[in-house]
Amino acid sequence: MKYLNLHSWKVNPREAIQLQKELKKKISLKKSFNKVKVVAGADVSYYKNKMVAGVIVFEFPNLKAIEKQSFISPVNFPYIPGLLTFREGPSLLEAFKKIKITPDVILFDGQGIAHPRRMGIATHLGLFLNKPTIGCAKSRLSGKYTSIGEEKGDYALLKEGEEVLGAVLRTRKKVKPIFISPGNKIDLLTSIDIILKCIDKYKLPVPVREAHIFVNQIRNNLALRMNKIET
Repeated sequence: MKYLNLHSWKVNPREAIQLQKELKKKISLKKSFNKVKVVAGADVSYYKNKMVAGVIVFEFPNLKAIEKQSFISPVNFPYIPGLLTFREGPSLLEAFKKIKITPDVILFDGQGIAHPRRMGIATHLGLFLNKPTIGCAKSRLSGKYTSIGEEKGDYALLKEGEEVLGAVLRTRKKVKPIFISPGNKIDLLTSIDIILKCIDKYKLPVPVREAHIFVNQIRNNLALRMNKIET
């Protein structure tokens, strides 16, 4: 996959926040596709000063994995809430650059516009990749919501004032909900529909869960290699 070079990643936190504010103007929350045939999931795992970025591409809606790519790199940006993409983005883009089968929609383990500056990792990298993206997070970063029904598919809107940031979605009956927000080039209702079609027996959508397993396997192998070298 190709991606746009929208800015340098070699910035300090103050510059990173300013870039997020500028990029906000480029976000589109309109559905930009007719049919989804291929989706992807992306995640990152850490071992000491290294990070493993991984992407898995799936046929949709049968969710058969058809391509996996990864990239290992040093950690070059501190952990600062709200600036996750400046830590993980460069490595994820390198993994995406290896992808041969271009997905129609990409799911990220993180936020879309449900972010204080509307620039979660799904939105930020959605702009770089110029593809429809969805943020799928296990916890809330921004916004408030009311109670949610207990059935699969029940959801409450995640809002900041009158602005809708996403949805708190029940993906399995009586199981803790997840936080869904559109990233770029997609609307909220379409995001919810795709997420629900990617659910099997677990609460996380298959592309995100499988990407998480994938990067953790690579991290564990990396840990074994590094431990052998150290001993």
